[in-house]
Amino acid sequence: MCLAIPGELIETRETGGLRIGKVRFGGITRDTCLAFVPEAGPGDYVLVHAGFAISRINEAEAARTLALLEGAGLVAEELGPEPIP
Repeated sequence: MCLAIPGELIETRETGGLRIGKVRFGGITRDTCLAFVPEAGPGDYVLVHAGFAISRINEAEAARTLALLEGAGLVAEELGPEPIP
C-alpha cells in the first residue's frame, strides 16, 4: 500500500540542484525531495509520498494522521527500516 505520510521538516539543503529536506516521522527520519513544495521550510509539516513532499499540512492534522498511521503499524511499513549511516 502506498500512503502519504505526514512529517515535520527539520532541515533543508541543496543537492545536485534539488532542494532536499530531512523530514521526521515520529521516530523515523528520511531525506525527502522538496521540489513540489518550494515554500516549505524547517518547522513546517509536509505530506510525503514516494520520497517527495507533495503538500504542506498543519501541525494538528499532521499529528492526528501520524498517530492513526502509527497505531495501525503503517508508518514503519511504508518507510522501511532506518537507513544505516
